[in-house]
Amino acid sequence: MVYLAERGYRAVEPDLRGYGDTTGAPLNEPSKFSIFHLVGDLVALLEAIDPNEDNVFVVAHDWGAIIAWHLCLFRPDKVKALVNLSVHFFQGNPHMNLVEGFKALYGEDHYIPRFQAVLKQVLTYRDPAPFYFPKGKGLDAIPDAPAALSSWLSEEELDYCANKDSELTAPWTGAQAKVPTKFIVGEFDLVYHIPGAKEYIHNGGFKKDVPLLEEVVVVECAAHFVNQEKPDEINKHIYDFIQKF
Repeated sequence: MVYLAERGYRAVEPDLRGYGDTTGAPLNEPSKFSIFHLVGDLVALLEAIDPNEDNVFVVAHDWGAIIAWHLCLFRPDKVKALVNLSVHFFQGNPHMNLVEGFKALYGEDHYIPRFQAVLKQVLTYRDPAPFYFPKGKGLDAIPDAPAALSSWLSEEELDYCANKDSELTAPWTGAQAKVPTKFIVGEFDLVYHIPGAKEYIHNGGFKKDVPLLEEVVVVECAAHFVNQEKPDEINKHIYDFIQKF
């Protein structure tokens, strides 16, 4: 942000609803945290920052990249150009949510399906003793969740911890993200090594879904947190791209 600000750009890094110093989000209503709400927050933020600005440059990483892709799907008029890091475009599948997708690829022990399995145990943990994960036991060391949940946590809220956005975004199945785009990924990024990801990114699938994709950069000797590992290189990539517009 400082790098771009020093070059005359106004850079804004928002907290997502429910995080940081955000206010007003209905924390007891998990259905109010869908991808539509998150993208809507961005649109409202852009209007609040500068109502006279038609569109902006967007830079995002990881889960933020997923939100940025959806911003481009829902409101491409708001995005002058996009630089997304680490997470390429994923075509939605209304018949399989994110958790089930990773389970199909990697099995029950992948961290996302595994997280769903232990989430109830973590959120209902009431032992005042320190939270240990003994060597060799890992998450199996967490006590079983009580049969009855606490008053602050309902089964419905737990259900929303699984990804519902694949169902909600079914109307956009097969849609294209039509904004000028640059994609940057580390060569050791685990997302880049998801089965089929490299083929999708380099063999035409990515370009089909993002027709204005201008450049794919694979950063050598970097992994998932490429912006932290190679900040100078990433800053230059971002600046060189947005200068075109």
